[in-house]
Amino acid sequence: MGLREKLDELRQQGLKDVDNSEDLDRINDIRVRLLGKKGPIKEALRGMRELSADERPKIGQFANEIRDDLTKAIDKRREELEFAKINAQLEQETIDVTLPGSEVAQGQPHVIQQIIDELVDLFVGMGYEVAVGDEVEEDHYNFEMLNLPKDHPARDMQDTFYVTPEVLMRTQTSPMQARMLEKHDFSKGPLKMISPGKVYRRDTDDATHSHQFHQVEGMVIGKHITMADLKGTLEVVAQELFGDELQVRLRPSYFPFTEPSVEADITCFNCLGKGCAICKHTGWIEVLGAGMTHPNVLKMAGIDPEVYGGFAFGLGPDRFAMLKYGVEDIRDFYQNDVRFLTQFDQKG
Repeated sequence: MGLREKLDELRQQGLKDVDNSEDLDRINDIRVRLLGKKGPIKEALRGMRELSADERPKIGQFANEIRDDLTKAIDKRREELEFAKINAQLEQETIDVTLPGSEVAQGQPHVIQQIIDELVDLFVGMGYEVAVGDEVEEDHYNFEMLNLPKDHPARDMQDTFYVTPEVLMRTQTSPMQARMLEKHDFSKGPLKMISPGKVYRRDTDDATHSHQFHQVEGMVIGKHITMADLKGTLEVVAQELFGDELQVRLRPSYFPFTEPSVEADITCFNCLGKGCAICKHTGWIEVLGAGMTHPNVLKMAGIDPEVYGGFAFGLGPDRFAMLKYGVEDIRDFYQNDVRFLTQFDQKG
């Protein structure tokens, strides 16, 4: 048998083996056996040295054609087997879409986030803009721009976590007030803003204190802003969160960045002023601090306090949530107990 006939016989047998293969392992074995370095085609071509110079190129071309035919046949058969394997798997794993699905629990915003969202919606409706700052803040904006120089004793009340001597975890969201004062164009109207967010203080965690908590601070600066505007704003906030029948009273207090400063109380929503355990039988509940923005704060932002003035306030959504829902331990909000958190259904 000549070399050409031997090669043609290898092709015919190889194509037959390919057609008869029924799985991917078998087709891979055929590829290795026929086209590998030790396969019969390579073995047959070793006899080319006995051919004349004219016959060698012809036999070489014929051998390449056989190799190409076998490669195409193997690739085609592999695709067919892979397709058949996938179809068989799909048939075995068919899903009955008529069966009822497994119920997926639907989440909701955290109760504190619900309070924040409610406050944000309220103030945006009153024309305020929302400024959210970084939790890592400069000492310059967290304290100095708010009338708290480095030697001010009031800093002790806000002892916090320092990253460097000049960078810290903010103790309040008030730094955004200083930043907004610096860039606001008062020729276009007053500044009305709130700044919600998380703040940090080196506090011992207990039922009413946490080393991290939330604040929503607000500020209005413009011409002819008075304490009456502040009280009216606080009444709107209290009635929105706790009910229309509540009243607000202001008591003198002290904050370095406001003058005069006040503590704001609301009528106890539980007893409506009659006295109970929640309000310690006073009929009132302290909810936030506020006051008229200190002239020094305006001056440091490059604003003339003889022309412009206004008020600022700060409230704690954590405390508001405790008061609104009668929660006695602030730590309950942070322990991720779904049984506790799902009690507070989101409005709407």
